[in-house]
Amino acid sequence: MPRTPSPILAEGPRVVVRHFTHEDGAEFTARARQSKDLHHPWLFPPDSARAYDAYAARLIEDPTKAGFLVCEKDASGTDSGGTDGGEAIGREAIGGGADGGSIAGFVNINNIVEGGFRSGALGYGAFAHAAGRGLMREGLDLVVRYAFGPMRLHRLEINVQPGNAASIALARACGFHLEGFSPRMLYIDGAWRDHQRWAITAETVTSG
Repeated sequence: MPRTPSPILAEGPRVVVRHFTHEDGAEFTARARQSKDLHHPWLFPPDSARAYDAYAARLIEDPTKAGFLVCEKDASGTDSGGTDGGEAIGREAIGGGADGGSIAGFVNINNIVEGGFRSGALGYGAFAHAAGRGLMREGLDLVVRYAFGPMRLHRLEINVQPGNAASIALARACGFHLEGFSPRMLYIDGAWRDHQRWAITAETVTSG
C-alpha cells in the first residue's frame, strides 16, 4: 500500500536523504535480508518487522540519535518515498514498483552530544542493490552537511574495523581523516573488536 514518506532533508543529483519512519520497515528489512552476504561480518541491520520497529523507535524518539535513509531518485528526478521503489528481486515483499525511489542505504548519527562538544558518531550501510554505484558517497556527503548545518554539530566520528575496506574507503572519500586506533572498542558478532577512528569537523567541510 502506498505510504507517505518523511520530508526530504537534503537532495543530491541521484539521491535524497530523509528520516526513518515505521512504515519503511517492509522495504528496509527486505533489503537487509537480501544484503546479508554484503554486510557480514561488519553490520547487522534489523531484518524482521519486530527488530525494525524497535530500531526505528530508538532513532525516531531518542534525542541522542538521528537516523537517515538514503533513497534513490526515480526516473523523473524525484524521490518516490519507496512507494514505487522495488527492485526486480523481492518486489512483492518490498512493496515497490520499478521506477526507482528505493532505499539505497542508511546513515545513523549516534551518541549525539550538545553543549561545548557538539559531536556525534556515524554508522552507515549500503544495501546490495546499491553497492558500488556511488550512491552512499553522495548520501553520506548530504548527511554530513546536514549535521553541520541544521543540526549544528561540529564534529563527526566514524569507528570502523580495520578489515572493513569498503567502509574505510567511503569515510576517506567523504573527507574523514584517520585520527587513531582503539583496541577492543566495540562488542560485535561475539567478540570485542578493534576499530580505527575517522573524523571530520565542520571547518573541514566549509573550507572545502
